[in-house]
Amino acid sequence: MLGSLIVYSGLIATLAGCVCVVKPLNFFHITTRLQGAGVLLAGLVIALVGILLPAGETRVERARSHLDEFAPVYQFSEFHSARIETSCARTYQAIKTTTAAEIFLFRTLTWIRRFGRPSPEGILNAPERLPLLDVATQSSFLLLAEERDQEIVVGTVIAAPPGTRFKEKPTPEDYTALQRPGFVKAMMNFRLEDAGPSACVVTTETRVYATDDPARRRFAAYWRVIYPGSALIRRMWLRAIKHRAETPD
Repeated sequence: MLGSLIVYSGLIATLAGCVCVVKPLNFFHITTRLQGAGVLLAGLVIALVGILLPAGETRVERARSHLDEFAPVYQFSEFHSARIETSCARTYQAIKTTTAAEIFLFRTLTWIRRFGRPSPEGILNAPERLPLLDVATQSSFLLLAEERDQEIVVGTVIAAPPGTRFKEKPTPEDYTALQRPGFVKAMMNFRLEDAGPSACVVTTETRVYATDDPARRRFAAYWRVIYPGSALIRRMWLRAIKHRAETPD
């Protein structure tokens, strides 16, 4: 998150500098175009520092979830949670059936993420009325683990070494075995915990693991740019799950 904050601070400074090169803005205490150019250059440097910031590695000491089993080591992650005033069973069903149409700004943000380009049906171009998890697992994601009313884990390959060939029907074991240099793997879960009578807490965590340093550096730049949109999608997804679960039939 720190890297993303630095990147966007730099981009905002760069934009302000561009404006001030065209017309200096006195209320920013920038009175000349040369000062505006200085702000622009400083913004670019700050954004570059954010992009190049080293990504540390996190290791899970003891597996407490299926996600821990599939992603015991990772360099990038995000975590979100929501309390839902209904049972784990009903919430689990809501997780399984929530559609893209129910997630505020989902299609807009995924359209931006693919730069408006057309693409086959998948998580970045999801049909509005199909359960989003089904869309994911029928396209680029693999169902790694499912424990009813407790946890669902899916995973995908974001980057792979040139010439890599995948099995037509890969298994979770095949996914775990992808450890050669050049791979970037992303795993996401939904996990439920009881929170008293007729209430539960649902969490979603995304972890990304790059198998070598060059892949890690390349993905770091991408992650720090898309992180705000990714985090917003996860929060809106949880909000849609909460609404569906708490709405009477």
